[in-house]
Amino acid sequence: MAEDLKKAYRTVMEDHFPGHLEIKFGKGPKAQTLVYEKASWIVDGVEKGLRYGENPGQEAALYKLVNGNLLIGEVHTIKPGRYLASDMALLQAGKHPGKINLTDIDNALNILRYLTKIPSVAIMKHNNPCGVASGSSLEDAYLKAYYADRVAAFGGAIAVNRPLDKATAEAISEQYAEVVAAPEYEEGTIDILSGRKNLRIAKIGNIGRLSEFSTERFVDFKSLIDGGLIAQMSFVPVARHKEDFKPAVVEHKGKTYEIARKPDDNELEDMLFGWLVEAGVTSNSVIYVKDRVTVGIGTGEQDRVGVAKIARDKAYTKLMDKLCFERYKVPFNELADPDGRHEIESEVREQKGGLPGSSMVSDAFFPFRDGVEVGLHEGVRAVVQPGGALRDHEVIEACNEFNATMVFTGQRSFKH
Repeated sequence: MAEDLKKAYRTVMEDHFPGHLEIKFGKGPKAQTLVYEKASWIVDGVEKGLRYGENPGQEAALYKLVNGNLLIGEVHTIKPGRYLASDMALLQAGKHPGKINLTDIDNALNILRYLTKIPSVAIMKHNNPCGVASGSSLEDAYLKAYYADRVAAFGGAIAVNRPLDKATAEAISEQYAEVVAAPEYEEGTIDILSGRKNLRIAKIGNIGRLSEFSTERFVDFKSLIDGGLIAQMSFVPVARHKEDFKPAVVEHKGKTYEIARKPDDNELEDMLFGWLVEAGVTSNSVIYVKDRVTVGIGTGEQDRVGVAKIARDKAYTKLMDKLCFERYKVPFNELADPDGRHEIESEVREQKGGLPGSSMVSDAFFPFRDGVEVGLHEGVRAVVQPGGALRDHEVIEACNEFNATMVFTGQRSFKH
């Protein structure tokens, strides 16, 4: 059985999807048609499409938009020919990409399209970020993103928003990753990365123009088990600049409740960074960020206080692993020295998982104050959330009690 499973992962599915796909909206002279062509790569001299879908045994195909444009209301969808992941060039195929590799890189770019001003890196796993960071250099951003969750980054997909340099390539080559995607590769970097034979090395030239995609809309399709289809316009955050945040204030039973302390510049930078990263996190989610690095990411939970606790707990465990790996070059769960374990555990408890001074980001409002209190008790100093709950006034009061600031975005950021 074990060998059968291993063989399944090595098996490339021959898909039977057509090479051409058209989706027509409306009929008659006003009909609008989107035209797609199936994408493929030349791997070892053979033309190949996606390796397989979400699991071995699931046929899959990748299509790129080659013609047509859609106008829904007053919103134009993205024009054909402005390709990112759907037309990436494989500089090293390794095991050529499957569906999950593509969607991981695509969601990384979904995040990075809002973080174009400085070097930034997103490391993805199962279509969620495990580490996102901006830094003074690409290597700095990569190492911060990597150590934000070194364990989850194992076998992840890495996307960077600057040409990959040798220092960053050396750092990446020391870890196991599935995919790395960059707009360009400086001389010598491919040789460094190719030491990892199964690494997919992808060049996506338009990463260098990601800011142009920050407000672009596309048609987002969701298939139902009965063959039905949901079509929606893609999400774009309204708050993309610090000035777009609104200081938290609300009226309740004739009384005005407002945040007592306004955010400083560093808090605004972190809140904006976190809110833009949040657009790529599966809901129900809460994340903590500090100095434009994700500290703890909680995803896909059913209740907000629960996901706030999960993100908090991950901040503690990830910091323990980071400190242990830096000092002993082994994961914390493999550290046998009881004195070393006690020292790290004590240090992480004292530092509260690195959460003091961080910003707490929620993709939807806090229905009760217990959710935000999870972060406030850990030293969170700033909160960003959509606002709009019946008990917004209680959440404002909680922040004021801890001398924390809070802003509203006025927009929910669910992703399912």
